[in-house]
Amino acid sequence: MALTQTQAQEIEELQTQTYPTRRTIAPGLEEILYEPFPVLDHGFVRVIDYMGDDSSIVQAARVSYGKGTKKVTEDRGLIHYLLRHAHTTPFEMCEIKFHIKLPIFVARDWIRHRTANVNEYSGRYSILDNEFYIPSEEVLGSQSTTNRQGRGDRLSPEQSQYIIKLLREDSERAYAHYEELLNEDSAGNIIDPKKDKLARELARINLSLNVYTQWYWKIDLHNLMHFLALRADAHAQYEIQVYANIMLDMLKRWVPFTYEAFMQYRKEGVRFSKNGLITLKKLLKGAPITQEESGMTKREWNEFSELLDLPL
Repeated sequence: MALTQTQAQEIEELQTQTYPTRRTIAPGLEEILYEPFPVLDHGFVRVIDYMGDDSSIVQAARVSYGKGTKKVTEDRGLIHYLLRHAHTTPFEMCEIKFHIKLPIFVARDWIRHRTANVNEYSGRYSILDNEFYIPSEEVLGSQSTTNRQGRGDRLSPEQSQYIIKLLREDSERAYAHYEELLNEDSAGNIIDPKKDKLARELARINLSLNVYTQWYWKIDLHNLMHFLALRADAHAQYEIQVYANIMLDMLKRWVPFTYEAFMQYRKEGVRFSKNGLITLKKLLKGAPITQEESGMTKREWNEFSELLDLPL
């Protein structure tokens, strides 16, 4: 993980400051506020601001549900009820803001979640750092034969070392040419006083997708849980999954009751289709049923069988 000197100084100053407040705070999140958590080889995630906690969700729910919620005596029980029955609007009352440093190819996948406010580092205004993501041998896999967007078996050590060598050489060459086009290095020094500088907005176009970018990413709790349900999943791409797993721990620190319900009903829970539920009821009664009789496609049947640990 590489913080700039300015960023490190800013974090140090922020962590020494305290403010009296009447706002709700989350003690677990306060402990790590502003602290960067390393991800991949140069990336990080840190929380820089938040609004609300578990009690804010309960407060919002009781406003919208009125007298009916007076029967609910525990915040934890109400939060579990809300998430179990997909009453999502109370969770939108909480927000969190992250500062994230990530490779550009991860950022382009991440931005597909169009439910957050984003402000990204500008390559038109500033010079991008000479930092790029090089995967370790352990995460280099062949193209999956069953999943067009996933990885298969791990590559041999010889193949892995050759690929890493290519990636590193290409990245270093591209960045060297980037500096040449800028006629300026990452420290701001002029390379050749006799040459003009190419505009930064043009010089950046030859950089590879593994160059690191940074952004502020602000999102409400409901949409954050949707993001984490997809990206902290074993089927997600490794390079975004590792970010999501760190943010999952931050969720636990922020809203522990909500985290508990999220893990119970979303992250580690399942939903059945109509045909899947009918089939499950028949199986519980001891009635044999085939894939053709279930009304499920072969792929859905295989997923159903794997989920319940049934012989195919």
